[in-house]
Amino acid sequence: MSDAASDIFTALAHPTRRQILQDLKDGEMAAGEIAARFTASGPTISRHLGVLRQAGLISERRDANRILYSLVGERLALSVGDFLSTVCPEQIVLREVRKRRTAPRGSDTIAEA
Repeated sequence: MSDAASDIFTALAHPTRRQILQDLKDGEMAAGEIAARFTASGPTISRHLGVLRQAGLISERRDANRILYSLVGERLALSVGDFLSTVCPEQIVLREVRKRRTAPRGSDTIAEA
């Protein structure tokens, strides 16, 4: 598994980080709002946010003195989807079916001279 995939699965391994991702699915949240949802200390939540950010699953932006976090859902979907397609035969079949449906007509035939 690539280092990026390892970072993602490490980030997903902890229930607090999975909950943070679920909380961010509805939109951007300030660090304080996220921390208020947990009984863990602020520094602990900050470390969890750092792990998620390092894995590329969340992004941050500053707004004055606040740090706002948002979900990078496509990274999560692509990484988990890629992993599943390598280990789950049904996913491999579904991926191939999707490729065929979205391929332009005639793309799988040899062009005539």
